[in-house]
Amino acid sequence: MPTYTLKINNKTHTVEADMDTPLLWVLRDQINLVGTKFGCGIGQCGACTIHVNGNAMRSCLLQVSQAAGMEITTIEGLSEHGDHPVQLAWKEVDVPQCGYCQAGQIMTASAFLKHNPSPKDLDIRNAMHGNICRCAAYNSIEEAVKVASKKIG
Repeated sequence: MPTYTLKINNKTHTVEADMDTPLLWVLRDQINLVGTKFGCGIGQCGACTIHVNGNAMRSCLLQVSQAAGMEITTIEGLSEHGDHPVQLAWKEVDVPQCGYCQAGQIMTASAFLKHNPSPKDLDIRNAMHGNICRCAAYNSIEEAVKVASKKIG
């Protein structure tokens, strides 16, 4: 089985996996970073969103062989103490209901705000539309992204 060296949350990990293994399963099963959730396995729900070289990406679609040499950040690596502006805004607005999708939502929002720190409402909706929330907390999610943008800006 091939060996891959991955840089995840500023730490180097060496893993063994078939080349087409989704990074999601390596994160969860080998590195024990379980904040990244499995939702659909086909890249439609966003529960498995991570940052790859600073951009939001679905870890269920990224093969471990493709991830070698990239800067990967999971929800656990977004901030050491849970004090990233998006995480603080999520708490302030009290977004989570069941909470399952929240890591992916936060990772999408944080990557979006990094590139667009002063978004308009439509920008937020367009950026977040690919993340599904079973509890339909979309209004709270949009509000939290607005709050976070003020914390960042």
